[in-house]
Amino acid sequence: MAFGTMKIPVDHGHLEAILKEPASTVRGAAVVCHPHPLHGGTMHTKAVYRAAQGLNEAGLIVLRFNFRGVGTSTGSFDDGVGERDDVRAAVDWLVDGHPHLPLVVGGFSFGSVVALGVAAADDRVAALLGLGLPVDLDDRYDYGFLAESPKPVLVVQGEHDEFGSARAVKETLAPLGSHITVVPVLGTDHYFEGRLDELREAVRGYFESGPGSRVLATV
Repeated sequence: MAFGTMKIPVDHGHLEAILKEPASTVRGAAVVCHPHPLHGGTMHTKAVYRAAQGLNEAGLIVLRFNFRGVGTSTGSFDDGVGERDDVRAAVDWLVDGHPHLPLVVGGFSFGSVVALGVAAADDRVAALLGLGLPVDLDDRYDYGFLAESPKPVLVVQGEHDEFGSARAVKETLAPLGSHITVVPVLGTDHYFEGRLDELREAVRGYFESGPGSRVLATV
């Protein structure tokens, strides 16, 4: 399994990133974004790392990176605006290196909001992934754009997520279309405490043999 760190060039300097290839046959590529930088989120956050593991196990090359101002990435926090440009740069970099692979883009919490918005509008992206979607934040985030894209979407949500329970997320996303699958992880919170293996298995299963597998390369 190939593994490496690199710097992705961007207009504010570079993004610190890690690329990991699967041990199995490559079926696709993925970008996974981390949670809020001002609350300790990095590409090493446990839920991000475990989701990346699940994608690797399903046969995807996975790119994790630090948003601007995090780790050794240059720049500074931009309240989700500049971070969208960071996602686009990461996607461009991954597509340049693997132009023929189906692409999955997603993230955790703040990273999911930023990533999903970019990915839904990018024709190069075949499927979307959201972890710990914040939906109980005074209507700060609107996920209506997901109804406009037929791409398969996996959302993995803690049963007792303090920013939106699994039930609340299901109720929010159900009207947006049957292409969205919400998988609850029972007995856990926003960070999937004590249930990270279940998170990994949910991601792996969806892209290995579930709806997400249909957009990946056949083996």
